[in-house]
Amino acid sequence: MDAFAPCPAPFNLAAHVLGASAARLPDKIALQVLRPSGAERWSYARLEAAVRGCGTGLLAMGLQPGDRVLMRLGNGVAFPVLFLGAIAAGLVPVPTSAALTGAEITALAQRIAPALVVADAGVALPEGLACPVVAAAEVLAMEALPPCAYAMGDPDRLAYVVFTSGTSGRPLPVAHAHRAIWARQMMHQGWEGLAEGDRLLHAGAMNWTYTLGTGLLDPWTVGATALVPAAGVGSEALALLLKRFDATIFAAVPGVLRQMLKGPVPALPRLRHALVAGETMPDALRQAWMAATGTGVHEALGMSECSTFVSGSPQRPAPAGCVGYAQPGRRVTVLDAVDGAGELAVHRDDPGLMLGYLDAPEATAARFRGDWFVTGDVVRMGADGAISYLGRNDDMMNAGGFRVSPLEVEAAMAGLAEVAVTEVELRPGVRVIAGFYAADIAEAVLDAHARDRLARWKQPRLWVRLDALPRAGNMKLNRRALKALFAERANRDPA
Repeated sequence: MDAFAPCPAPFNLAAHVLGASAARLPDKIALQVLRPSGAERWSYARLEAAVRGCGTGLLAMGLQPGDRVLMRLGNGVAFPVLFLGAIAAGLVPVPTSAALTGAEITALAQRIAPALVVADAGVALPEGLACPVVAAAEVLAMEALPPCAYAMGDPDRLAYVVFTSGTSGRPLPVAHAHRAIWARQMMHQGWEGLAEGDRLLHAGAMNWTYTLGTGLLDPWTVGATALVPAAGVGSEALALLLKRFDATIFAAVPGVLRQMLKGPVPALPRLRHALVAGETMPDALRQAWMAATGTGVHEALGMSECSTFVSGSPQRPAPAGCVGYAQPGRRVTVLDAVDGAGELAVHRDDPGLMLGYLDAPEATAARFRGDWFVTGDVVRMGADGAISYLGRNDDMMNAGGFRVSPLEVEAAMAGLAEVAVTEVELRPGVRVIAGFYAADIAEAVLDAHARDRLARWKQPRLWVRLDALPRAGNMKLNRRALKALFAERANRDPA
């Protein structure tokens, strides 16, 4: 573990992200929200004014330090303004996906008891809450208010909450400290190769911690420019946006790169490299991307509880077949290794590690083995420290970079039929969520039921009817047998 300076105190995450860059580079473009027809541009000075004005406006509404603000926003400027504005004022933002259904967001809201909800038009809202709901436009209008003072304090205090799916199927609220942004310095060169002159385009939704950190907060911390596609911009437009807006770094999940390569990719002379995370990068896709663009791809392994902590980088590319190395400053180990393979763990003193699951001490304690936070990722570590990813030690699925619990999907379908779900591989590198059922019911009915109760990325992409669902001797569902059944059927019926 390389030396890494402790987070200074007093400290505020929003001040660290914007304060120095706005003072040094007030007229530089901090953010561009991209569309094929053009871009919305925000300078550092204007972005900081909007963030601190938002802080003033939220406090004027009567919110108190520590109050939670539920974010129901899509990809737009209001998202980072509210996120950083709340933190600047000492409040606790809770970003959520705009794609969640009413039932899903109601369950999450009950977990965090927000004092305020801020929402885009048309986004599902939680039911049964007594707190006020404010439109995104009202947040942006707060730009005209006097700037709030940055609420400085202990770097270990709560800054924001994000949700992740647990193995129980119940989404867990992950509580992060202000120091989480300080720890992201390990990624700037340990993965991203990020500097002030960069223009980083991230293809994901802002509510995802991968996009929020790598796509927004990291560029602003170093004084770079963040490029974000507007809501509704598809992957088919990304290659031209990379070229038109002179992106130097591109970040996405591997599946986005795969979609882009289905169409023509123009010459990208400004692009230095791509970053991928969220799901495993197949070597064939890596080679195809390099052939099409002439740029390398650097992969990272991480999770909502600790962001990325293992990666390749421009300075130290990962060996073939490996994700990369522990980032400088990280302390990781492989527990219970057999023939070199075991469970990846992060030391509890890592400054980027979560404070814990919000108001869930038992769930938090269950993720620790002594001083080590266990990730659930099975890896192999070479003699030189290079780490190869081998899979998960539980049944968690990966849908476009988002981890999804099969229990959550199965519970949502329980009112209609008994459904078992797992992730299956359609072809090398292409995996989807499949639903297996043993009932006389039309697939269209199953689709409609899932659509009403689950966000799109959680819905099964294909259905497989069986005579009976596989069960173990104790009559518990044998979910892992489903992959074998699917492969057997695919081999028998390759069409």
